[in-house]
Amino acid sequence: MNNRPKIDIVDDDPAMRDSLAFLLDVNGFKVRTHETAQAFLDHIRQATPDCVISDIRMPGMSGLELVRKLRTDGLTCPVIAITGHGDVALAVEAMKAGAADFIEKPFDDDVLLSAIRSALATRSIDAVDAGRAEANERLAELSPRERDVLQGLVSGKINKVIAHDLGISPRTVEVYRANLMAKTGARSMSELMRLALTAGL
Repeated sequence: MNNRPKIDIVDDDPAMRDSLAFLLDVNGFKVRTHETAQAFLDHIRQATPDCVISDIRMPGMSGLELVRKLRTDGLTCPVIAITGHGDVALAVEAMKAGAADFIEKPFDDDVLLSAIRSALATRSIDAVDAGRAEANERLAELSPRERDVLQGLVSGKINKVIAHDLGISPRTVEVYRANLMAKTGARSMSELMRLALTAGL
């Protein structure tokens, strides 16, 4: 079983590390866990993982800083950021820095497993292009104003700021946000952000 994909988990919460390690182990992955980003970086020289799962908020080096460090060092293993509800803007920043995906807590086991398999599969150029084409297709029906609102959301702006920038009311921004979800088929704000970033917005 040496060909099992290697997944490294970086999280300062012992309970989260243990539950993730158990979930991934029973699903056929080879797992290493690390309490801090620095501990992970100290181990990565021994064996580069196939995928990394990292919390965004950690003492010392954050998950966002970790993504940047890996990219600066030329390490291309995909990183999936795990984030709390208040960290979506940070998670979007992590994706812009090179993270493969982000998942909001609390999450379904299947959502994480699907994200890992997708991250492992999209390491090829063809798969990345296919993902971008699909994202663009799902955003194709948006009106110019809906795209403006989406651009504001990707920039981490709140409704009130987007409304001020576009000269419309916050209530109208809410209507556009609902339209964005309906037209793209996104089931959550994080999925909508992923679509926008994959499409290159």
